Amino acid sequence: MLLPTDHPQELAVKFRAIPMLCVCAVAGPGILAQKIEIAPATVLIDEAPSIRVTGVAPGASVTVEADLSDGNGKPWHSEAQFAADAQGGVDLAAQAPAKGSYREASAMGLVWSMRPAEHDVHFFAPPHDSEEQTVHFQLLYGGKEVGSADLVQRYVAAGVRTVRVEGALHGTLFLPPEAGRGDTKVPGVLVVGGSEGGLPRARAAWLASHGCAALALAYFHYEDLPATLRDIPLEYFGRALAWMAQRPEIDAKRLGVMGTSRGGELALQLGSMYPEIHAVVAYVPANIRVASCCGRPFGAAWTWHGEGLAWALPGMPNNPATLMRATIAVEGIHGPVLMIGGESDGVWSSSEMVQAAASRLRQAHFGYPVVTLTYAHAGHRAGMPEILPTWNNGVLHPLTGRLTDLGGTPEGNAESTLDAIPKVLDFLRTSLAADAAAPVTEGRAPGATRR
Repeated sequence: MLLPTDHPQELAVKFRAIPMLCVCAVAGPGILAQKIEIAPATVLIDEAPSIRVTGVAPGASVTVEADLSDGNGKPWHSEAQFAADAQGGVDLAAQAPAKGSYREASAMGLVWSMRPAEHDVHFFAPPHDSEEQTVHFQLLYGGKEVGSADLVQRYVAAGVRTVRVEGALHGTLFLPPEAGRGDTKVPGVLVVGGSEGGLPRARAAWLASHGCAALALAYFHYEDLPATLRDIPLEYFGRALAWMAQRPEIDAKRLGVMGTSRGGELALQLGSMYPEIHAVVAYVPANIRVASCCGRPFGAAWTWHGEGLAWALPGMPNNPATLMRATIAVEGIHGPVLMIGGESDGVWSSSEMVQAAASRLRQAHFGYPVVTLTYAHAGHRAGMPEILPTWNNGVLHPLTGRLTDLGGTPEGNAESTLDAIPKVLDFLRTSLAADAAAPVTEGRAPGATRR
């Protein structure tokens, strides 16, 4: 997947037993103490706290600013001006700014709308190794700072454990706190990355934070694995699934796969081949097997029994016979499928390919639920499960070193994230539940939701 870095998350606001953090000051005679309040003060990267201003004069104008240093130490900033309500307060989740970095009411608008403070920064770099990050908020009233508060965003929930996987496989298993306690077994999800290679830690940490055991599996551009996405044996992923099925914490009957971009393509391919996979989540995927990456001459990205599988190039004038051979047989998947696409995708036409895959499933009278989420103004980051600054001016591909336009608008990308997070988590809970429903009656067209 073409992202700045993989380092990562039900977007309902979750209130935890974490102290509320606020700093307040008196603004002047006859005015109560002005406060900016954040509750809870620590959240997961996919959660939105309550952010409120209190203690100002009804109808008064206040400004809230936010600052954050990214994983490269680069400063990011946002601000928004609000008119206080009749009680002298502002609720960022309910009130739209009068002006500022974003326009519509959004509890986390000051986070996703941030822009870099320096001109040479092209994209937001998440913290290294999925560390937590701190957003600093300031309240300005009457031209002066009268309060401040910090919000800590965590990529990994408390109690999540990790198991390093070495030898025949390369990865890290993330286990939720309840996994392995007594006889408790949890569903397992194989998580694969895209054309950036490496280890997709953040996505696996996100799933483990929400109750799934997740194996972040590297398959190229990592340690002694192949340097490029070329001639990758699909049997490697079968060994990973077998390894997961043997883990005492994982229910072998509840396995899924998740991937993004080239990883989304891979997730659909693996689902079509391995019957032990009972749920597939594919972010901005191709519905065809795409050529090797990155560089020429092109070749097969994937092999099976030592033979390269047919491939094509999305968006190019492929020969119809070539395209047919390269199309993934998604009707072979043994469980529900969720696919996410961006209609403004700058990398490839992910929304069109999502719809093409869904159409193939309908024509095959696919017996399991199908969910498609496509977003008009989102790009190649459509639906990403973390609330981070969404502005970018091209993303540096870690293999080619080239800046790539991901497409979409900051608002469109943020909207897709906020909408998709709870839907993906609900899909996995339902699809990988211990009492998950059997396939629907053959001949029934799969249900789909579209945005």
